[in-house]
Amino acid sequence: MNNELNTQDIKILNLIQQDSSLTTQEIADKINMSQSPCWRRINRLQEKGLINRQVAILDRDKLGMDVIVFATVNLNSQGRKNLEQFEDQVKLFPEVTECYTMAGAWDYMLKIVARDIRHFEKFVRNHLMLLANIGEVHSHIAVTEIKNTTELPLNTQLR
Repeated sequence: MNNELNTQDIKILNLIQQDSSLTTQEIADKINMSQSPCWRRINRLQEKGLINRQVAILDRDKLGMDVIVFATVNLNSQGRKNLEQFEDQVKLFPEVTECYTMAGAWDYMLKIVARDIRHFEKFVRNHLMLLANIGEVHSHIAVTEIKNTTELPLNTQLR
């Protein structure tokens, strides 16, 4: 798929990543292209599945969600059924904003967003630890956010 992207496509994708509310005309103006070809390119990128959806990014701090925790999880048993069961259950928790299977010492890494430490503790006690096959959970509380972006490093495609 990367071979099919040219410089204009990458510029469009970068602009959309930075601000999905830009109109087709605004994007076209920023990359020195007329509106119709720009619109066709955006449609093609959507049809190819490179643009999944367009969302608003909310201000976590202003909404009073002050705690970010990265939790590492090991299950007691790793059979396919147990893994799928855990994954299906964790998807239902709004506090879990990201979940990854891991290579190495841990089965999963979760990013958990909570209002405060008490909210996080209640979430762990009343939800996470009640899931079947939870072996151990280790919490790593983020102190200072240095970088947080949803933008993919597309400019590395041009090197």
